Amino acid sequence: MKKYNVAVVGASGMVGGELLGLLESRRFPVGEFYPFNSGRKPASVVFRGKKYACAAPSLEALKRSDLAFFVSTDEVAGEFAPRLAAAGVWCIDDSSRFRLKHGVPLVIPEVNGAELRPDIKLIAGPNCTLTGAAVALAGIHRRFRVTELRLATYQAVSGAGRSAMGRLEKELKIYFKKGAVPVLKGGKFPRPIAFNLFPQVGDFDGEGNSGEENKVEAELKKIWGDKRIKISSTAVRVPVLRGHSLAAWFKVARPCSEGALRKELLRTPGLKFLEKPENYPTPLENGLRTEVVYAGRLRRAKTAANEFQLWIVSDNLYKGAALNSVQIAERIIEL
Repeated sequence: MKKYNVAVVGASGMVGGELLGLLESRRFPVGEFYPFNSGRKPASVVFRGKKYACAAPSLEALKRSDLAFFVSTDEVAGEFAPRLAAAGVWCIDDSSRFRLKHGVPLVIPEVNGAELRPDIKLIAGPNCTLTGAAVALAGIHRRFRVTELRLATYQAVSGAGRSAMGRLEKELKIYFKKGAVPVLKGGKFPRPIAFNLFPQVGDFDGEGNSGEENKVEAELKKIWGDKRIKISSTAVRVPVLRGHSLAAWFKVARPCSEGALRKELLRTPGLKFLEKPENYPTPLENGLRTEVVYAGRLRRAKTAANEFQLWIVSDNLYKGAALNSVQIAERIIEL
């Protein structure tokens, strides 16, 4: 089997660590391995039993790879990925930098893997929040056409990074020691998160929508290739370490039965549909290093004709980030 020289930019980060584990467990054909971090402080990673020191990225160093994963910042991806792709290196970017850029495929392999082409070297991965809905409802949209989608998201703190997970753990420790949730300064959260939740993920725009809510709408329309869908969401941060959950209300254009939707969900690639209402998925049971999206509690909504409800859970660090990137790479080497 042909092997590929692989670079990982952001290898020492949280998503980078998950990505390295997946490259190993899924036996991706890695030849030479090149890990990079910001270069601001020393860091090392272990890959296939060998310890590697992380270097600061440079274009010349990255050009040694056949395929580069970017699991870093928008700024780093913007600086290196376009020039690297122009030099013939496959670039899979997990940041938000290129997701909505014309000519850059925004890919979830089970949903729109056909967007991958040998002549397009820069590929973007989607926001971790919408991934569950994009996968779970893809088959229903193709067959019955989703015309309206409403989402309430319940997003784990790991979506904001390792420091955010530490923030929740620190608040909980102080609570159990002193009996009150502290109001800590700094960090990524606008309010305390222990025993709490807040409807803000990202900054608000002039219309009162958060950055996350705007991403959900724009990116899902691009992935499904349909600008006609009306999408509305409320993004909520919850005190869960790992695993995003979604409550979805969707209208379809073509009249259909609940049974027809069940059949479609059962055959949707990348989805595990739990048919019995009491078997609904949860982040603790189905959002920890799981390689599929889970869904349950399908039912007809009582507010409008042809409207249904669905509960969706997925691992935001796996399918929402690292796993999706590795699956893109697996599709690439098949081209």
